[in-house]
Amino acid sequence: MPPTVSNQDLAEGAARVTRHSRVGIELGLGGIVLLAMLVALGLLPSGAEAGAFTQVALLAVATYLGMAILLWRALMRRPPSQSGLGAANRVTLARGVLVALIAGTLADPALLAAHGEWLFALALVALALDGVDGWVARRTASTSALGARFDMELDAFFILVLCMALLLLDRVGPWVLAIGAMRYAFVAASWRWPWLAADLPESFRRKAVCVWQVAALMLALLPALPDTLAGWLAATSLAGLVGSFAVDVRWLYRHR
Repeated sequence: MPPTVSNQDLAEGAARVTRHSRVGIELGLGGIVLLAMLVALGLLPSGAEAGAFTQVALLAVATYLGMAILLWRALMRRPPSQSGLGAANRVTLARGVLVALIAGTLADPALLAAHGEWLFALALVALALDGVDGWVARRTASTSALGARFDMELDAFFILVLCMALLLLDRVGPWVLAIGAMRYAFVAASWRWPWLAADLPESFRRKAVCVWQVAALMLALLPALPDTLAGWLAATSLAGLVGSFAVDVRWLYRHR
């Protein structure tokens, strides 16, 4: 006798299909926007050469695909009733498109050097959107652990991209990578010491340090800024980050 299928099972199956479709469409639209921006900026050949990706475009698309796959997997673990990205995550995804585009320019240091101003402009828009997604989440009552994690991980990757850009431009020494790598080193350390993975309380200090990191690294990218001043800006970013991590590690150790 074949197993019976309840109305609830049918409803959940339909909700799951709807969720897959909506998430796929939204992530696909993000990819289309990225390709359109690559074409508009002349980083993706058009016309007869449309099939030939430049290295910049290839890296940008690969970055976006990696982000989209991770986000897809996380979204599929939510209850079937929660379909789509949600308003706040759409804003974060738009920021992710910009970060992927900026990451793509790492494939061509000459492009970084020649177009530092528009790179700064793109980074500035991405930084502005960092405040918008949280505001949208509160206004639409759509705050979630997934949205907070998506925002945090994108921030960490954005900072790493900016650090790599400064290194490739030879504006700052290899030590600048410590700024971008610290978050990932912290996560790796939590595998050895699980108490490091505990939840931290909300902190304005942590948010302020993150914003200053991005702002300082962005300013350091400006071609008109002397290398010495760029180095000092990056150094203040590193000092603030080390201090912030020290405070958090101390709190986690005391509450382990």
